[in-house]
Amino acid sequence: MSRTTWAYPKYTRKEDDHAGKELAAGGSSAEWLNALHVVDNWRASHAFPLNTFQVGLRQRARKVEAESIVAQRLKRLSSIEAKLSRFDKMRLSRMQDIGGCRAVVHTLPQVGALHKAYRESNLKHRLIRVRDYIELPKQSGYRSLHLIYSYHSDKKPTYNGLQIEVQIRTQLQHAWATAVETVGTFLDQSLKSSQGSQRWLRFFSLMGSAFAFKEEMPLVPGTPDNRESLVEDIRRMAQELAVRRTLRDYQRVVQTHIIPSLREADFFLLTLRPKEGSATVTTFARKELEKATEEYLEMERQIAGEPGSQTVLVAAESVEALLKAYPNYFLDTTIFLEELSGVLAPPGVKGNSQI
Repeated sequence: MSRTTWAYPKYTRKEDDHAGKELAAGGSSAEWLNALHVVDNWRASHAFPLNTFQVGLRQRARKVEAESIVAQRLKRLSSIEAKLSRFDKMRLSRMQDIGGCRAVVHTLPQVGALHKAYRESNLKHRLIRVRDYIELPKQSGYRSLHLIYSYHSDKKPTYNGLQIEVQIRTQLQHAWATAVETVGTFLDQSLKSSQGSQRWLRFFSLMGSAFAFKEEMPLVPGTPDNRESLVEDIRRMAQELAVRRTLRDYQRVVQTHIIPSLREADFFLLTLRPKEGSATVTTFARKELEKATEEYLEMERQIAGEPGSQTVLVAAESVEALLKAYPNYFLDTTIFLEELSGVLAPPGVKGNSQI
């Protein structure tokens, strides 16, 4: 069987950080293009440690819930650039989420059980920090558990020090995040970074609290702590923004194309072009990782400047798992809409979320 060709860091941390600053500054000069390749190498170098963490996450998640969803992704260049631009003191070599893997389970107790499995493990990798956005939700309404690790291995010291982010969230929290990214895609605004339409940001902040109520967890700062007031605010904003009609219209826009249909693929290049009404999935076998990484960079160049267009290289067990792990790339907000209907249903009516 052919072996995977893993990228490795070719430059010093100082060179990586300098390239990150050049990327954030923008342009098209020869120096900027060189910086682009340096940053891409740094990103691609996270693939091996990321795969290691994804395998461990999958094993632990399956013990907690057999139907858990696990996937991984390398951060988009546009997201790296935006983060470097947004935070003056941010350095590329210290960015914790260039490589990220995620587990989606159904319930909060399962999130807790999975977190416990990590706390009691004998990992050699160093846990840098835990960010519990379930106990302390972001003002945006975002809720999830993040574990940030620094990779360490005696056998693969080349990758030592690279940071990987492990996210653990419930299906409800995943539905919220999917809806935020879907609306942000069509508005061409980074709503998930709290940038863009204040009305949409407020709506999702309120919905974050509605879901927190349902999960009996702390509410989002700045939202009503009274259930009736919260539901009334959500009802008013849902009407003003025509939320249900808007999200359903988004879902009808995109047609999904899978090229080619490799059922045993390991890597998937997702490309969403909402203005063209297409979501394309290009599949790659494990031995084709280098090719997948090259096509990822090329696609990022192609869609640069296209409003709402996005591309990302991810790994998942199957196309079916891919659709569940990244529904935002297919503008699928079905679960969120069902939950919204439950929030707004009169007390006692079937389907009420009972927040």
